[in-house]
Amino acid sequence: MPVCPNCRYEYVEGIKVCPDCGTPLVDELNEDEWVVVYTSDKLYEIQMLKAELDGADIKATVLSQKDSNFPVTGDLAVVKLMVPKEDAESAVNFINEIKNSKKNEEE
Repeated sequence: MPVCPNCRYEYVEGIKVCPDCGTPLVDELNEDEWVVVYTSDKLYEIQMLKAELDGADIKATVLSQKDSNFPVTGDLAVVKLMVPKEDAESAVNFINEIKNSKKNEEE
């Protein structure tokens, strides 16, 4: 089945481009090529960090296990920010810079 490498959704045969984000679909995802660089129970936080990484030309995707029909907190509601393995170090450094700059602004 074709799958979107960005949204990570599977589609029926014949679909060539993700209707959500416009990314060309691939035949399969190699999960070993992506690593988790940040987790949170707040989807908006992950989405903001993804936007920052995208702005820095670091490809990122969000893997959410949240179900908006059944809101919960804790481990059942984890949202992951993932990047290609080769960009992991840069992404972590970039996220740390963002977090440190926000701490400095709050002080």
